Amino acid sequence: MSRATDWLLDVFFPTKCILCRKRLAPGKPSICPACQSTMPVTDGMRIRGDFFSECVSALYYEGAVKEAILRYKFGGAEAYAPAFGELVAERIYQDLDGKYDILSWVPLAPDHLRRRGYDQAYLIAKNAGDRLCRPVVPVLKKKRNVRAQSGTKTKDQRRANIAGAYTVPDPAAVTGKRVLLIDDIVTTGSTLSECAKMLLMAGAEDVMCATLAMTPK
Repeated sequence: MSRATDWLLDVFFPTKCILCRKRLAPGKPSICPACQSTMPVTDGMRIRGDFFSECVSALYYEGAVKEAILRYKFGGAEAYAPAFGELVAERIYQDLDGKYDILSWVPLAPDHLRRRGYDQAYLIAKNAGDRLCRPVVPVLKKKRNVRAQSGTKTKDQRRANIAGAYTVPDPAAVTGKRVLLIDDIVTTGSTLSECAKMLLMAGAEDVMCATLAMTPK
């Protein structure tokens, strides 16, 4: 790509910080230094679920982080995936390195994937896997659409809403394996628990999780 083309792209499609939206110089990271220093990091916070052994998250789901994730999921900001994947990869490396055999993700239902055009959890997982030099393996399939978990009010409602939504197409691929599932957000852990339950029933030895963000308690 020529310098002229680079200049034109910078003029008409300037690089912006994915959190504060301020313009960045060409080639700079997509999170500006100011936002990097003030991001709501979780500082080692982790949760345990009914069926997964632990879940770590890079950031808290609040403020500019929340707005950026909403743009990523619902506003077509697919280009945020590399930065988000890097954040998740850093957290996995710090807290889960050596604890898992398979790196995977919580998939979208086919109808949602067609409407959105991309699977946001897969892209985070793929970019995290690239940073960690680990392949990303599909181990789950979402066989039916459910009401958005954000539209439910209680943990019991979330559990009931997601029950039976996922299946493991190839149990042999996870038998005896420690599976690390990646998703974008964890709130009550109901979705991750349902996925982990299906993987354990299929023969997985353990299931742990990593997400970009967690809802503050």
